[in-house]
Amino acid sequence: MFSKKKNSEHDTAPIPVTPDPAETPVTDAAANEADAATPAEPLDSAAQADVTAGPAVAAAIPEKEELLILKDRYARLMADFDNYRKRQLREREDWIKRANEELLGDLLPVIDHLELALAQATDPAAPFVVGVKLVYDQFLALLDRHGMVPLDAKGEPFDPSYHEALSQMNSATVPANIVMDQFRRGWLLGGRLLRPAQVIVSSGAPDPVIADNEPSNVTD
Repeated sequence: MFSKKKNSEHDTAPIPVTPDPAETPVTDAAANEADAATPAEPLDSAAQADVTAGPAVAAAIPEKEELLILKDRYARLMADFDNYRKRQLREREDWIKRANEELLGDLLPVIDHLELALAQATDPAAPFVVGVKLVYDQFLALLDRHGMVPLDAKGEPFDPSYHEALSQMNSATVPANIVMDQFRRGWLLGGRLLRPAQVIVSSGAPDPVIADNEPSNVTD
């Protein structure tokens, strides 16, 4: 009987489990290493393009700003150069115009003397007078080609902007403030006054003079 009881205790005792030497216990560190060793899932093409293009885009932004600055600087330089070129052209034209004014102004006394010579001629058909008239006409054509216009003031209202009054004279036929005679012709160059006309201006009819023998209306 004792033997039977002992056998039953032996039957119910737990059987120890011996781990398999081939199996290695899994720890937290080993799990982390396993996760790290597992290859990550590949990114799609769009996400991969964003990742690779990020630094390039960041570097391109300053380049675009620098390009805009250079373009603005170039535009300003071109505008300054264009203004400089136009200013140089204006200065050159003004210089040529002033030089022409001096030259043409020096020729005007020659025209005056030719006009006086023709005015004193008694025989317009004389060879000498014909020769002087030919030279005079050539001078007038030369002045006309350079924009010179004669300014005749006789019979015109006196204008101090174009006329130089040498004197005033009474006239019963010419109204007051009208040019009654011209001593020297004036000239315009390109619409501007080059030389004023020297004129004599009418002061109107003279005041009536009361004779001594005329009866006076004044009574005592």
